[in-house]
Amino acid sequence: MQIESLRQRLRALGANPRHEQRVLRLWSQALSQTAGRRQVQHFLPAALVAELPAIAGELAKLATLHSEHPAEDGSARLLVKLADGQMVESVLLPRGGLCVSTQVGCAVGCVFCMTGTTGLIRQVGSAEIVAQVALARTKRPVKKVVFMGMGEPAHNLDNVMEAIDLLGTVGNIGHKNLVFSTVGDLRVFEALPAARVKPALALSLHTTKADLRERLLPRAPRIAPDELVALGETYARVTDHPIQYQWTLLDGINDGDDEVEGLVRLLHGKYAILNLIPYNTVPELPFTRPSWDKAADLARRLHRRGILTKLRQSAGQDVDGGCGQLRARAEMPARRSVPIRAEA
Repeated sequence: MQIESLRQRLRALGANPRHEQRVLRLWSQALSQTAGRRQVQHFLPAALVAELPAIAGELAKLATLHSEHPAEDGSARLLVKLADGQMVESVLLPRGGLCVSTQVGCAVGCVFCMTGTTGLIRQVGSAEIVAQVALARTKRPVKKVVFMGMGEPAHNLDNVMEAIDLLGTVGNIGHKNLVFSTVGDLRVFEALPAARVKPALALSLHTTKADLRERLLPRAPRIAPDELVALGETYARVTDHPIQYQWTLLDGINDGDDEVEGLVRLLHGKYAILNLIPYNTVPELPFTRPSWDKAADLARRLHRRGILTKLRQSAGQDVDGGCGQLRARAEMPARRSVPIRAEA
C-alpha cells in the first residue's frame, strides 16, 4: 500500500487536509484513531467516522510482529510479517532508534550480507515502511529512523521518499534523525536535495579501492569511491549536515594499512563521519569480524589523522541477528558464497 492511495481513500470519504493529517499522524505515532478529548463524530465527516475502524484495522495488518529477538545490548530484532505474508526485518536500537526495511530481499547482492543471497522479491510500499515504525512504537518510543534494513532504498526511491516525507512531518521525527542509507545511486543525489524533508545521508563505502568495491558490492552502480565521496560532500554542504560513511569491517579484507591511507586521502577535510562497523557474523557466509582491539586501533589511527571516526557495535550480535538472518532462518535453507579476498 502507498501513502498516497490512503490519502485518496480518506478524501473520497470527505476528509479535508486537516482530517487527513490527523488520521496519518495518529497512525504513524501508534495512537488510537479515537485519541483526544473530543469525540471523532463531532469533527470528522460521518462517512469517514463510519469507515475509521476498518481503516485502522487494515493499517494495523500492514506490519505485524512475527517474532522478537531481544539482545543484551538493548536492541531487539523484529521479524515483521507484511499483509501478503512476506517478511522483513526491523531493529529496535538503543536510545530510541529504529532500523527499517525498504525491500523484501535486495538486488545489490553485497557478498557479506545474508539479504543479498535472496535477490529482490518485491518492493515495500510507503505505507508498509511507515507501518514498521508504527509497530515499533507500540513497543518503545522511536525518535530516529534509519533506512538500513533489508533492501536498497535507492531502488525503491519513490516509496522511501514518500515515507520519509510523512515521518518527517506528522510522524514527528526530526529531519536529520531520518537517515537514508545507500550504496550510491545517482538518482539519490537528484531526489534528496529537491525533497521537502531532506534526510541525513549514509553512504556505504566499505573500501577505497574501486576493484574491491565491485567485488564486495557486485550489482551496485559503478561509482568509484572518490566520485561517491564528491557527490556526498555536495549533499552535505547543501543540507549543512555531515555524510555518514558506512564501513563494514571484514577481517583481512578492508582493515589494512592501505585502507587507512586511502581513507585519509578521501575523507580528510570533508564534512563527514566515518562509521566503522565490525562485521555481524553470518555463519552461512565466509567472512569474520576483526577483534575489537584491532578495530579500536584502526579507529584511533584514523582519528589521529584527522578523520572523525566512530567505532560502532553491530546490534544483536548475541542473537545471531545479521541483516537477513531472521528471515532466512524462517523461510529458506542456508546458502553459501564464494570467498572474496582483498588482493587483486
